[in-house]
Formats: sequence, C-alpha cells, structure tokens
Amino acid sequence: MISPVFIVVPCFREDPAVVRRSIAPLLAAGYRVVLVDDGSPEPLFLPDLPVVILRHPINRGQGAALQTGGDYALRQGAAAVVHFDADGQHDAAVIPRALEMLSAGQAEVVLGSRFLREEDWLAIPAGRRRLLRCARWVNGVLTGMWLTDAHNGFRVLSRKALEAICLKEDRMAHASEILSQIRRAGLRWKEIPTHIAYTEYSVGKGQRLGGAFEILTDLLMGRWL
Repeated sequence: MISPVFIVVPCFREDPAVVRRSIAPLLAAGYRVVLVDDGSPEPLFLPDLPVVILRHPINRGQGAALQTGGDYALRQGAAAVVHFDADGQHDAAVIPRALEMLSAGQAEVVLGSRFLREEDWLAIPAGRRRLLRCARWVNGVLTGMWLTDAHNGFRVLSRKALEAICLKEDRMAHASEILSQIRRAGLRWKEIPTHIAYTEYSVGKGQRLGGAFEILTDLLMGRWL
C-alpha cells in the first residue's frame, strides 16, 4: 500500500467538536492529518491530537488551503494526499479503495462521485442535486472532463499528480480548475462512489446558489483574462 498518506483538511470557522469527530477515523487508521486553518477569527486549537495545523493569517479560500496543505505534504515526502472535508460529510472508509487504485496503477487521481450509486444520489437534498447536475455540464464544457459529479471535495492524488497540479484559484473555483489541470497534465483519473452525509451543520456551511455564480465568474475570468 502507498505510504505515507497525508490527509489535507481545509478548515474555516469550524466547530472543534465536529472536526474531532471528522478526523477521528483518519487518526485511527494511521494517516497523517494536516488541518489548514484558513484565517478563522478564532484559530483552531486541538493540542491533544497528533495533527499538524497550518494557519493562514487571513481567509484566502478553500483552494488556497488545499494548495498550502499539498505543498506541506510534498515537502514531508507524501506518496499520496487525500482532500477531506472538516464538516463530517466524508467517509474515511472510502480511502483504502482509492489508495489501492493508485497503488495498482489504475489512476493517478481518484475523484469521489455522489452519482454512481442510487443510495448516494438519493441522499443529496433535491435542490442541491439539481444544482450539481447543472454544474456537471458547466464543468464539462469548461474543463473538457465529463465527470458524473461536480465539486465533490473528496479526492485522492498521487505524488505525481501533486507535483503537476498548482492551484491558482484560491476560492471554490479551484474544484473546476483542478480538473483542467488534470486534463492538461495528462493524468489518469477514475471516479469512485462516495456517500456524503448531509447534516444540519454541513448543509449550513455548504455552497449556496449565489456562490455557484461566483465560481462561474471566477472560472471565466481565469480562462479568458
């Protein structure tokens, strides 16, 4: 199995108790957990946990947090990096299967999808499901990668992929930018079924329709300006 594996977890104004629950299975599995506190007014403080906490002095956005965490993991000799949410949405049990795909040479990037199994897409709130289907079309047109899902935060990247990808979109448009860079670098990719847990907490922190328009604007400006 690939080792060492670093889990990069962007954090902004997160409830420490939720973060603890989210990363507990990651620590139990022996992964190296890197929390990137993206300029939270009250810095994330978990002194009793064996994690690394990197801090941005100001809020820059999730894309910047992922890049900061990825750069750190590369310097520490990471063989693979997993992008994992701090709000309890992601399932750590999916990680070993994704790592097996990297180890077997099936892919250099594994992307989570909520639309490969019926039970996963039925768990998505109806309004968000419609937004995601629209986002899939926009992503395909802009990036040339026609995935079944769009803006799924669960990703597993090999060291080769980490070295090839450099995110310039600091905020949520990074989720489309990373696809463009995967395609441009000729990286082999696969999708894997992922179940997203929609709790009151995670939905409250989730992407709104207005944010989707901001993402589209960022992408168009980055593409043509």
